[in-house]
Amino acid sequence: MGIRQKVKVRGGAAVAVAAVLALALAGCGGDGEKAKEPTKSETPQGQASSPQQPAPTASKGSGPLEVIATAQGASGLVLEINSAVRDQDGYVTVSGKIKNAGSATFSDIGVFRGDEKTASPASVAGASLVDTAGKKRYLVLRDTEGRCACTTGLAFMPSGESVAFFAQFPAPPVTTNTVVFGLPTFTAATIKISG
Repeated sequence: MGIRQKVKVRGGAAVAVAAVLALALAGCGGDGEKAKEPTKSETPQGQASSPQQPAPTASKGSGPLEVIATAQGASGLVLEINSAVRDQDGYVTVSGKIKNAGSATFSDIGVFRGDEKTASPASVAGASLVDTAGKKRYLVLRDTEGRCACTTGLAFMPSGESVAFFAQFPAPPVTTNTVVFGLPTFTAATIKISG
């Protein structure tokens, strides 16, 4: 192959690489819309797919978050639910916070995971929703590896501190707007689904 032919081949390869990069960058750009997060079925095997739901926070000037339900737990813990939102993909995401209103550090975080022992330790994987009208119980969603679509990595809770949580469930029928949220060791809380 002559020098001229090598230059043509290299030049052609460079053009092809540039075209691929331009297409990739065009896909990353956009019209201001958020990129769609992969659903459970779109997540590649072996990759973590627990959704990273932002912790409930109050924006500046808006005051504290609305509390739609409260439940009492063991050792002075209080569960506050701030939202239960149905999305267009057929899921309900419940979010809120767990506060340690007791006088001692709470260390038995493992009770919140329910029967889950390996895939989602230190999580709220034991949460559930109950549709009393439809007589059906909904458990926290899992990925193909068994990891929950919920808050994980919980640790000790010193007295006076709180931790944000979320848990995602299959949505009950659209005609069901009121469900009962349960988390091990807490009393049941009746909540309204929005969306």
